[in-house]
Amino acid sequence: MTQADEHTTVVIVGGGVAGLALGTFLLRSGIRCAVLEKHSREYVENRQRAGSLNGRGVRMLREWGAEEVLEGPRHNSSGGAVPLIIDGEEREWQVEDPEDTAGAFVPQQVLVRNLIRMFLRDGGDLRFEAEDVSLEGLDTEHPLVRYRDAAGTSKVIGCDFVAGSDGYQGVSRTAIPDGFLSCHTHEFGYAWLTVMTEVPADPLAVMAVHPRGFAAQITRGPNASRVYLQCPVTDTVDDWPDERVWTELGARFCTTVPRGPIVTKQVVPLRGVVFSPMSYGRLHLVGDAAHLISPMSAEGMSLALHDAEALARAIVQQVEKDDPSLLESYSDTCLTHTWERQAAAIWTTDAMHDSGDSTYRGEFLKRVARANLENLVRPREAKGSTSVA
Repeated sequence: MTQADEHTTVVIVGGGVAGLALGTFLLRSGIRCAVLEKHSREYVENRQRAGSLNGRGVRMLREWGAEEVLEGPRHNSSGGAVPLIIDGEEREWQVEDPEDTAGAFVPQQVLVRNLIRMFLRDGGDLRFEAEDVSLEGLDTEHPLVRYRDAAGTSKVIGCDFVAGSDGYQGVSRTAIPDGFLSCHTHEFGYAWLTVMTEVPADPLAVMAVHPRGFAAQITRGPNASRVYLQCPVTDTVDDWPDERVWTELGARFCTTVPRGPIVTKQVVPLRGVVFSPMSYGRLHLVGDAAHLISPMSAEGMSLALHDAEALARAIVQQVEKDDPSLLESYSDTCLTHTWERQAAAIWTTDAMHDSGDSTYRGEFLKRVARANLENLVRPREAKGSTSVA
């Protein structure tokens, strides 16, 4: 039998938002844990990812005494602070859900950087460059986690629980036996050309619906932004030279846009993915390891935080009260929430994309989508907006 070099209560595989948030919640509850991250600290602190957190996520961090990690400008995620341009005319969003009125734009690299600093300051055990991670004995009371540290030394950690928060391409989910998980997917039938630029976003976020397709520009820091352009899934980055990117963005925004250096481009098909259940033995999946949601929803980080808090509370209850009820219901709890957000994401994604370029799904569905889109914005007579053209 393999002997562990050390033992802790929870091993968290993956040091992104989900893993670091879970580690923070556990640490602040007096639960020992170790976070294993395969990349270097420099890499994860500079990895450019989505930067939106909904009001529920902001309040959650506040309740855990971790609001300090939220640097960067705040935004009202559905109250009109994110401009929407429809065929060159600026429209104002409806405000219906009070839970969505206190969101924040926090580029993921900023949130991760702040979570790392706070976790380490609180005495957290965070191990970078932990490679070749493998999980054993997940169906036993004391699983083992093997990895190779930055010096190349093989290590084995014994634990009571494993949290798989290493993303869609991570090793945690692959440790679950074949046939145990169900995978449910939805393909939207179009992609985003995502373009990282060295051009600041002003305003911090703007979206457009246009007969040429959906477009958006979202801040990624004071001197960077990411541009999104709806395109066919068959497109490649070679189809999109820099000049075409800026020309198309201006055409869909119906205005002249500032130009600047383009750092990276990628074509990303829009899809939703859900794996179920989210638990196998002592392994519990968290965040993107269990589900992907349309980026149009801007819910990825918020879903990860929801999972992290649910798992933290479940583990705390098990450790402190010997009560497994929350752990036993963890998967169902998170999947219920995930499917609710997937439903909303599909509705919003279809409304924002089908209402523009009819070549994807036809004129009939374009008109249906336009009707749905009108339910998201204020009537023209109440908006008091002006054309941006």
